[in-house]
Amino acid sequence: MTAVTGEPSFRQSVDLMFNRAAALMSLPPGLEEKIRVCNATYTVRFGVRLRGEIHTFTGYRSVHSEHTEPVKGGIRYAPSVNQDEVEALAALMTYKCALVEAPFGGSKGGLCIDPRQWSEEELEKITRRFAYELIKRDLIHPAQNVPAPDMGTTEREMAVIADQYARMNTADINARACVTGKPIHAGGIQGRVEATGRGVQYALQEFFRHPEDVARAKLSGALDGKRVVVQGLGNVGFHAALFLSTEDGCKITHVIERDGAIENPDGLDIAALRDWIVQHGGVKDCPLGTYHADGARVLEAECDILIPAALEGVINMHNAAAIKAPLIIEAANGPVTAGADDILRHKGTVIIPDLYANAGGVTVSYFEWVKNLSHIRFGRMQRRQEEARHQLIVDELERISRDSSINWTLSPGFKQKYLRGAGELELVRSGLDDTMRAAYQSMREVWWGREDVTDLRTAGFLVSIDRVARAYTAKGI
Repeated sequence: MTAVTGEPSFRQSVDLMFNRAAALMSLPPGLEEKIRVCNATYTVRFGVRLRGEIHTFTGYRSVHSEHTEPVKGGIRYAPSVNQDEVEALAALMTYKCALVEAPFGGSKGGLCIDPRQWSEEELEKITRRFAYELIKRDLIHPAQNVPAPDMGTTEREMAVIADQYARMNTADINARACVTGKPIHAGGIQGRVEATGRGVQYALQEFFRHPEDVARAKLSGALDGKRVVVQGLGNVGFHAALFLSTEDGCKITHVIERDGAIENPDGLDIAALRDWIVQHGGVKDCPLGTYHADGARVLEAECDILIPAALEGVINMHNAAAIKAPLIIEAANGPVTAGADDILRHKGTVIIPDLYANAGGVTVSYFEWVKNLSHIRFGRMQRRQEEARHQLIVDELERISRDSSINWTLSPGFKQKYLRGAGELELVRSGLDDTMRAAYQSMREVWWGREDVTDLRTAGFLVSIDRVARAYTAKGI
């Protein structure tokens, strides 16, 4: 928030957090600088004839690091998009991919546009032209640069981009792999829409598996019953809140949206609240809870877990001292500025950082990319064979129960659950859960293993920077 005196910008925040970790490493100065800086940013200004006149739009595609290719990162549509923001997000993508061991460099794209001001047909024309400008410069390519949805974009825009690439590369058998986050019928993968929110859930589940980590946040016990405040009920915030409330027993006591916040101490019905927001455009007058006009102030509400899931910089030097949540998990990119991070760390607040917490999207994008390159859906080869092996065990158990005098039977529902082979969605969730667990373990090992590392963000950056450095070194750089 630049209005706050001394507040670092988003890009400065990312650099400051990088520098804090790099200062604890012994990288050669030249290599440290190579990892930190953005490789290249392409700016395009293109015109589209709409509503009887030509409208000119400005877009960006930034490549932060090509230590491994392709590079990966979403494309966002927002009026606030600018080069600094896109480059900061590209840098975060580099560290994020390295942390979760997705074989991508970091990239990001953005178009300075308010998608709510245009119809679906108009957005398709705009997206197609933007994609054309990027594709002809190999800034969208299955082996070089693979975008995905971000704020303001959906699977619809990704389908348009994939179609435009196929039109311009008619002989490329891997054309569908040029972009991820596509609809299922256009080469997408099950579980992609929910992926980032699901990853936030898995990250919290892994954190609460370690009582000593929970104790650092001055909390105790399991996720069940924890009071949660969610800022932003978009795709990420909605799915995180939905899964935590319906599967883990959390109470989503507050949800903050553009027009204010809604509170229910007994826990909000997230599915019903999302329906209301879709129909009415906000939370005002929603009968599910008490309305608060000042949504920003609700960030300071008493709770156990705070989930900022919208824009960057919502927790800053202006409000950090008033934040009461002992545990913050960054579902958005950069919701806590570097200045606020300093304040919160000195207060003892535990922050599960964005480069880990919201990596579910790029992880499942990786699975989709692999699916597109292999030209076969996950589970197709092994699912029925897996079911057949399980059937043998069930048949034998049932035979024993009939032939013996033990007089026991299988538990209700056991047979149906056990005989169900893993399909694509189950495999995607399994792969995502495994990824989030492994990445947390790598951060945790540094967090607890080094006296000079007191927070998870620094630990995450240390792991990521080391992996990028080793990749560059292996290439002879």
